[in-house]
Amino acid sequence: MRIERPHAEYFRYTASGSLMAKPKAHEDRRPLGRAMARARRVLIGRPLATAEEIGERLSKAKALAIFSSDAISSSAYATEEILRVLVLGGLAALTLSVPVSIGIALLLTMVAISYRQICIAYPNGGGSYSVAKANLGRMASLVAASALLIDYTLTVAVSISSASEQIASAFPELHAWKVLIGVVAIALVTLGNLRGLRESGNIFALPTYLFIGSALLMIGMGVYRIVVEGQPAVAPAIEDVGGTLEAVGLLLVLRAFASGSVALTGTEAIATGVPAFKPPEPRNAATTLVVMAGMLGILFVGITFLASHFGVLPNEEQTVVAQVAAQIYGAGSVAFYLFTAFTALLLFLAANTAFAAFPRLGAVLAEDGFFPRQFAYRGDRLAFTTGIVLLGVVAALLVVLFGADTHALIPLYAVGVFIDFTISQSGMVRHWLSTRERGWQYRLAINASGAILTGVVAVVVTTVKAPTSLVIILLIPAIAGLMLFIRREYDTVSRELAMRPEQIIGPPQRRERVVVPVPGLSRAVVQAVNFGRSLADDVRAVHVSADPDEAAALRENWERQLPGVPLVIVESPYRSLVLPFLSYLDVMMPAEPDLITLIVLPEYVPRHWWDRILYNQTTNRLRRALIGRPDTVVATVPYRREEEMAGDRPPPVDR
Repeated sequence: MRIERPHAEYFRYTASGSLMAKPKAHEDRRPLGRAMARARRVLIGRPLATAEEIGERLSKAKALAIFSSDAISSSAYATEEILRVLVLGGLAALTLSVPVSIGIALLLTMVAISYRQICIAYPNGGGSYSVAKANLGRMASLVAASALLIDYTLTVAVSISSASEQIASAFPELHAWKVLIGVVAIALVTLGNLRGLRESGNIFALPTYLFIGSALLMIGMGVYRIVVEGQPAVAPAIEDVGGTLEAVGLLLVLRAFASGSVALTGTEAIATGVPAFKPPEPRNAATTLVVMAGMLGILFVGITFLASHFGVLPNEEQTVVAQVAAQIYGAGSVAFYLFTAFTALLLFLAANTAFAAFPRLGAVLAEDGFFPRQFAYRGDRLAFTTGIVLLGVVAALLVVLFGADTHALIPLYAVGVFIDFTISQSGMVRHWLSTRERGWQYRLAINASGAILTGVVAVVVTTVKAPTSLVIILLIPAIAGLMLFIRREYDTVSRELAMRPEQIIGPPQRRERVVVPVPGLSRAVVQAVNFGRSLADDVRAVHVSADPDEAAALRENWERQLPGVPLVIVESPYRSLVLPFLSYLDVMMPAEPDLITLIVLPEYVPRHWWDRILYNQTTNRLRRALIGRPDTVVATVPYRREEEMAGDRPPPVDR
């Protein structure tokens, strides 16, 4: 008597008290496969089920560390960008650094209010792309998306480069290694994000708050010395060329304003990643955005004020923020090195903002058909793996290409940021005009003013940073065009594959014939032939041979051991295999309207990873050549050593 066993060997106990069959998980039995799986689990962590996604959401404290690290870290280099411009106007121009920073802080306030409204009005994420798609049309949304993608990529490159320079400021002997330091840092941040948002929040939260605390302490100590102790201002060590300021005063101020506006970068990341927050997502995202904007404004204006008071100027050996820290904490002190370490860590991890936002934007674009669909798929840790890896690779290439030079990357950085700001705020103007919600006039005025101001800054940045900035102006439409091409391709294929509602599909009316290309006579070939026999009555094997004697011997064995299946010999005097087989199909078995040709490829599955290269190379070449042939279906029949060993044993006794 045969004992019937259930198909499933694992069961799950349900809440109702019943047992539900649970399919056995696939386990890679190859030694290399098991080793790679263990390494993957150590580096990335155990796979997470879809139901665990809500547990991966971010609290406001962790979200501030992940989504705000870019914006907050810009306070470490935005002041330097202002001073690099104003120093061209001499001492008189340098006195304008604090008013310029205050003006940028006011612009930050306006932009933050706008994006706070976007978080609430468009809670599904996407930021300015979603706003433009809903209010300004497809082309405007793709321009916004292109600018965002460029912005996030440059965020990683700029932040990592600035961190490398910060390390070189404290340890000048590492200056020659800053590119390598940057690439290694990008690799580590990429790995951290592949572990998932909550995991990266645990990793990156502490450095963010250490920088904020030490920077606020530095500003507080500096203000105390100036206001309470009356420490006098220090004149910068440059010659006064104030006449230059009168000649190009407005242009110089505009250029300084535009350069320092890199402090606003990263403001849009929270609006892009609203779905990553714990419920209520829009409200938590909006609150985090307000805290981030307030923190950034205090740090940026405070550091600029201290740099101006202590006469700090940009130089190639030490960053401005490092010089300010040396004035407050004392050069070479433990506090100075700690602050430098916290700053470098934050700048390294500021790239994490882009790693949180770029993949989510890619997923939104993929869902809309403008990005390859794999960008919308979540990996084992519920992270958008494809977007994370792509961002890491491209950013590392930029760091290498520009030699980890922050000042060289900044002109590329600011253009896309302000184009994106302008589009998003213009979209919100259209939004308020159409919805007319309570208080819409006030909000409309803010967004309209912000759109005008950010538009002016975008024009100024593009103009004064030309010709470098023109690269972004050309790149944005190129990326938008690529996304349109992807969408058009998806739409075309979707139409070709679509079923008409009135279509009723009956039994197949087409005949099948099976062709099995065979290298010889083996168990793998026999299994493929038997598979073909189960599909159709018309089955034939085809052997391409350059040796007539070998072909004759094969035919003799074939007719004796596999009778009933015709064997076709195709002679190949030039020793080619694939082309003679294709020619046979085209000449002797041409495509017919009511006939499908099924090509069955026997494939041997080796037991070890290291011997895969020894087998199936011709099979792989045939498969690639046959894919796309009209009215042709290609099937692969794998044959494993376990089947061979089982075939050598006698059949089991029926008990």
